[in-house]
Amino acid sequence: MKDVQNQKDDRNVYLQRVGIRNLSYPITVMDKTNGYQDTVAKINMYVDLPEHFRGTHMSRFVEVLNKYRLGIDPKLIRQMLEELRTKLKASTARVEIEFPYFLVKEAPVSGQKSFLSYTCRIEGQKTFEKYDFLVGVGVPILTLCPCSKEISEYGAHNQRAVAWINIRSRKLVWFEELIEYAEQAASAPVYTILKRSDEKYITERAYENPRFVEDVAREIALKLNADERIFWYRVEVESFESIHAHNAYACVTKYKEE
Repeated sequence: MKDVQNQKDDRNVYLQRVGIRNLSYPITVMDKTNGYQDTVAKINMYVDLPEHFRGTHMSRFVEVLNKYRLGIDPKLIRQMLEELRTKLKASTARVEIEFPYFLVKEAPVSGQKSFLSYTCRIEGQKTFEKYDFLVGVGVPILTLCPCSKEISEYGAHNQRAVAWINIRSRKLVWFEELIEYAEQAASAPVYTILKRSDEKYITERAYENPRFVEDVAREIALKLNADERIFWYRVEVESFESIHAHNAYACVTKYKEE
């Protein structure tokens, strides 16, 4: 059959990215406790397109993905991107994967167990010589306003927030480790199931541990600075303010030199 995509194009326009976006797809990811975890991801896959080709072969993205979805890890992502780059005769191949990751959390007093969902991201890019791999996780947390606590005769406003941690590392860093960094930096963690005794504990813990978004971002940064496996990070903290008509936000990005 006629290969329309490979037809010569005379417009002389190089395209940095062509491919597929927002593919909902079952994958298996590494789990620190259980080995692997099945989940459903939203996936974007791209290659560059030389100016002399009219189009790329979209079906080949999924054909390559089919071979690697059962073990998403840095080594396999690299192999997948190299195969994609080779099959599509591209200089660069890129993948972006976002998925819910579930951990069992135990309530602090009652011991009630339940699943909590975290949004995780994996981004990989492969050229002929270089490979870039980024891992990210969004962690729901609780923040209590230090200013509100200081100026009020009783109480203080508190709200849910999210801490996004994105890293590049020399060695494997588990999602669970990044989640722990974020939860330790917050006023308190959040849970899916809390009994009254748990609510009392969390409320009082947050009151004794007030945090601005700036505080949370800096506390996470200190933990990432101390982790020798990590050589680059970006931390973003957004608080969904309960008494303001806006969200509060803080961000820090750092490349750690040798």
